[in-house]
Amino acid sequence: FFFSSRRRHTRCLSDWSSDVCSSDLRIAAGDDKGAQDAQNRAAELTLLLTVPCLVAFVLVPELIMRALFGRGAFTSANASAAAATLMAYAIGLLPFVLMRSATVTFQARGDTSTPVKALFVAVIVNVALKVLLMDRFAQVGLAFATSVGAWVNLGLLLWFAARRNLIVVDARLRSSLGKLAVAGVVLAVALYFGNMVLVRISAAWPFRDELMLAALCLVGLVVYGGVLAILFGRQLKALVRPGSKASAPPTN
Repeated sequence: FFFSSRRRHTRCLSDWSSDVCSSDLRIAAGDDKGAQDAQNRAAELTLLLTVPCLVAFVLVPELIMRALFGRGAFTSANASAAAATLMAYAIGLLPFVLMRSATVTFQARGDTSTPVKALFVAVIVNVALKVLLMDRFAQVGLAFATSVGAWVNLGLLLWFAARRNLIVVDARLRSSLGKLAVAGVVLAVALYFGNMVLVRISAAWPFRDELMLAALCLVGLVVYGGVLAILFGRQLKALVRPGSKASAPPTN
């Protein structure tokens, strides 16, 4: 489940991010500035969609597991083990979804060796950690090693790209990163206290876990969407639709 669900989620966001980049990249024509702007906009969109998933996977993983799978042979102990694994994977969620766009930076220029070098180092780190952690932490150690390997892979890709001035974080992306971080913190606070309240008032509810998860999803949607609307204002539409005219960088 974890490998298949992570791959589906990562593929969805990464393919969206890569499509945004690929539609605007003009690297072959020497439009490096346009390529860098497209990548910054893709990163904004990807992070906007990923932040609430990351917060939920870290704060309420056991509720998610119980609500989705807590029936039949799937016991509460299984839910706890699965929740710990989900948290370990959540550590690597950001590099999972950003890695595709970073790889495009090299592949679009005909450089296929640099991503392979970064991947080779990441695989070595991943496998070494798996060997070290598997006996003591079981599947949680394996998931954590995968997340660390993803961070190593992304970090190396960004480092190689920065050395060649292929990736430049513009002022708008830096501003968006701060705003998304604030929105993530506010969402985390809302889910934390919302979960505490729901645990107290839902003791007699039928389908308790399912209703609690649905309620927290609604709370998260309202809080996260509201904070984004306050922080980004009219820019939010351009953030969600990076291919629109509103999102295009100003030209002189």
